[in-house]
Amino acid sequence: MKNQLLLLEDIHNVGRKGDLVRVKPGYARNFLLPQQKALVADKSVVKIQARLKEERAKQSILDKKDSEDIAQKLRTTVVTQIVKVDAEGHMYGSVTAKDLVDLLQAEGISIERRMVSLEHPIRQIGVHTVNLKLKEGVQAHFNLKVEPEEGSAVLTQQKETKVEVKEEAPSEDVEPEDS
Repeated sequence: MKNQLLLLEDIHNVGRKGDLVRVKPGYARNFLLPQQKALVADKSVVKIQARLKEERAKQSILDKKDSEDIAQKLRTTVVTQIVKVDAEGHMYGSVTAKDLVDLLQAEGISIERRMVSLEHPIRQIGVHTVNLKLKEGVQAHFNLKVEPEEGSAVLTQQKETKVEVKEEAPSEDVEPEDS
């Protein structure tokens, strides 16, 4: 039991509140113990485990309900991100998980960055489906609409080509001049 720790709160990729876990000594010494996120598991601490497991079970029920409520809200949510683009329509930069968290925060939906399941940042204009993994394994998704900024090079170029097409059409009223 010397290397075992009792977790006092959920730790991502380590364990849940009330679990007895084994971690590398440096992680325990430098992070878990000083932050009071875990206790060294001895006979007296193991007795606390049952109480922590009960608290975790109650919290799990609340987290699942909250996650399902958020997933329900997200089903009908379409979030728009305005981006700068060049003349060919390529984006300057990309839309990252942090940007998505900020956009959803503006919509009144609070999530953590690690809940966003993006393999790569979004680098194309259009409508994208973004998947989320909320607490307690609840899956959700929402639509992200990436649009070019007004006055960007693509919009300016498209307007110019429309004007050129109008100017190329010959007028029937004009007679050709003789040289």
